[in-house]
Amino acid sequence: MKTIAFLLDNNFEQAEYEDVNNQLKNKGYKTVLITTNDDKLVQARKHDVEKGDTFTADLFAKDADPSDYDALVLPGGTVNADNLRGNNDAHRIIKAFNESNRPLAAICHAPWALINTGIAKGKTLTAYQTLQTDLENAGATFVDKTVQVDGHLITSRNPDDIKNFVNAIDEMLKKS
Repeated sequence: MKTIAFLLDNNFEQAEYEDVNNQLKNKGYKTVLITTNDDKLVQARKHDVEKGDTFTADLFAKDADPSDYDALVLPGGTVNADNLRGNNDAHRIIKAFNESNRPLAAICHAPWALINTGIAKGKTLTAYQTLQTDLENAGATFVDKTVQVDGHLITSRNPDDIKNFVNAIDEMLKKS
């Protein structure tokens, strides 16, 4: 059974964690929640407006060994994504997946972390539309598609694209 790690902080988009997690579990994958937060209890948001549910992480990013997982998913949410892009433990994990060419999936605002880790340069990516200029300034080509796959990178725009995002992750894992 392949294991998928979710990496997040606080104030992540609930659907981009919970719905993606549930759909991947329904496809037979084991999932693990890793947090860069100082507490294992993490807070979701619903569209950055309404407070969402809380979830309990399995482990802290500082203790995570990226080689234990077959894929990495980065949920969005503006505050969450901003926290991930500035966190050294998150960078270590994200770079490890990139360097090993294992599936690395980012949705909505999460591709910000691909900018800060230097991964975005030269790649074709999608994200929430307000990230277009950021991605282009980082040397990426931005496309407005439900899902964009570039090598081992999978990016998606927003919660409306979750089904296609999950299917792309599943397809890539079946090939690996």
